[in-house]
Amino acid sequence: MGMNKNTVLAWATFIMILVGCGLIALGAFRYDDVAGWGFASVGIGFFAIAWVFNALNGRV
Repeated sequence: MGMNKNTVLAWATFIMILVGCGLIALGAFRYDDVAGWGFASVGIGFFAIAWVFNALNGRV
């Protein structure tokens, strides 16, 4: 059973959601200064890209 393009996009979406949650958690709990805002904003960016990947699922 091979992985087609939709399966790859689904795994990429899942991994990006995990990384986004990790970055937001780092920004919220680890860094109390300006770096925390940077980590949180990059985590939200990962969510946005994962949303695009999810929207492409089935169209590629």
